Amino acid sequence: MATFLVYDDIYLEHNTGMHPENSKRLINTVQHLKQSSINKKLTWLKPRAATFEEIAYIHSPNYIKSVEEVAVKGGGYLDADTVLSQGSYEAALYAAGGVLSAIDKVMESGNAFCLVRPPGHHARPNHGMGFCLFNNVAIGARYLQKKHKIKKVAIIDWDLHHGNGTQEAFYDDSSVLYISLHRYPYYPGTGHEDESGSNGGKGFTVNFPLDYSASRKDFFSSFEKALKTAESFKAEFILISAGFDTYKDDPLGGLGLEVEDYFKLTEMTRTMADKLCKGRIVSALEGGYSLDGIPLCIEAHLKALV
Repeated sequence: MATFLVYDDIYLEHNTGMHPENSKRLINTVQHLKQSSINKKLTWLKPRAATFEEIAYIHSPNYIKSVEEVAVKGGGYLDADTVLSQGSYEAALYAAGGVLSAIDKVMESGNAFCLVRPPGHHARPNHGMGFCLFNNVAIGARYLQKKHKIKKVAIIDWDLHHGNGTQEAFYDDSSVLYISLHRYPYYPGTGHEDESGSNGGKGFTVNFPLDYSASRKDFFSSFEKALKTAESFKAEFILISAGFDTYKDDPLGGLGLEVEDYFKLTEMTRTMADKLCKGRIVSALEGGYSLDGIPLCIEAHLKALV
């Protein structure tokens, strides 16, 4: 069973300068993986660009156009944290499209990790924030439903920060289960356990907020509960918002996780996916800002996928 690694140098065209979310995250990771024994077991996959219509599965047409306009004018800021360069719009199309390319392959067989940027899980339907332009994983969930007729998609988000954009996209929706483990209270301020969906989506948003005193044991205890929730949902496909800023040395926070913990998280998820949905997993990079740590954490994630 193949493990696909989605990557293209187009992601480096999202030029953020000295911003924490910068191209060195991917440059360092690619260099490390090419020198690693894991590389022989990976099938590298070039992404396509998502179409305007595919981005509009989640985002309003006016917002999509506004991102393009800022980039065409040479770049700027969506908010205090979220910077665009001239190449950012195209890179963002390929970041979302990378997830769609992976989904098409994994529907046949295997699993995939998408080494993409800009990240996505803070991007709300009508505006970007938190380093995110388009919500790659959320777009992937809708694509699974529209193109591949998958009825039940589970999104597991283990980034340090709550994926407020993903939560908002599916808050009224019982066909997409959104599960997040994150530090709380912390940016972006959402993700309390009382936030569980509304109307027909009540109970299909599941938050596991972890405070500053939470240990690795607490994290894994919550993660076991998260997987039981996905299992009872009977997910037909698993998407992972794979943030590596829970790593102990991450400069933006951390939750004390060690490199080997990402192997364990992934292995636990894969065991469940093998049981539920023929092992169908597509994960996409979200956060992770330790330039030394992120290649090691991603390698551990890939080893478990392989």
